[in-house]
Amino acid sequence: MGMSAARHALILTLLTVVVSAALVYFFINVPVVPAQASSQAVPIDGLFVVLFSIASVFFALCVVALVYSVVAFRSRPGDNEDGPGIQGHNWLEFTWTLVPFIIVMVLAVYGAIVLGDITRASPQEMEIKVVAAQWSWQFEYPQIGASTAELRLPVNRPVLLKLNSLDVVHSFWVPEFRVKQDAVPGMETVLRITPTKIGDYSLECAELCGLLHAYMTAPVKVVEEEDFQGWVREQKH
Repeated sequence: MGMSAARHALILTLLTVVVSAALVYFFINVPVVPAQASSQAVPIDGLFVVLFSIASVFFALCVVALVYSVVAFRSRPGDNEDGPGIQGHNWLEFTWTLVPFIIVMVLAVYGAIVLGDITRASPQEMEIKVVAAQWSWQFEYPQIGASTAELRLPVNRPVLLKLNSLDVVHSFWVPEFRVKQDAVPGMETVLRITPTKIGDYSLECAELCGLLHAYMTAPVKVVEEEDFQGWVREQKH
């Protein structure tokens, strides 16, 4: 005699909860992205965790039900009868539509809050012009009168990057900073970063821009304010 529908539902629910909890625990506790090195990285990573956690629940809900059905309701030897007919379930369809809609709306509001947080201007921000071209980066410091092939930033100082491209679309991306912005020919785009961790990083172009796209990188150095001021004095001489 087969198990009752209630018992199947109980087992399926327990398996779904276990798999969901394991996946959510993984995304919360196991680092799957580079270390955070900017203040913008914190809310972005928080949004990532929420997105992947919700996705984990839906993934478990679908895959566990699929695998369980294949195992529990497989055709037994000698069983040649058709399976029972299945009719629509209005409440299930309504719930399956309403719940994702609510989740999407909540995520839209959450995403808008994060976007506002990472793009908020600061009166203390330092302006740097970024010029992208196949296949190099150039950084101009208007307040200093310097132009370099290396992006040097003082730690914990808000920075306003004004991006331009001389040829095709490029994209400014330092993985540890999380934020990304395109450099578009004929227009100026902006990106705000507040580096929070001293170290050496690599700027990469995240937009396929031609034959040597993979080699379009530039060093990024985040230093103490005192070291940055010393570098500024060197550039003025």
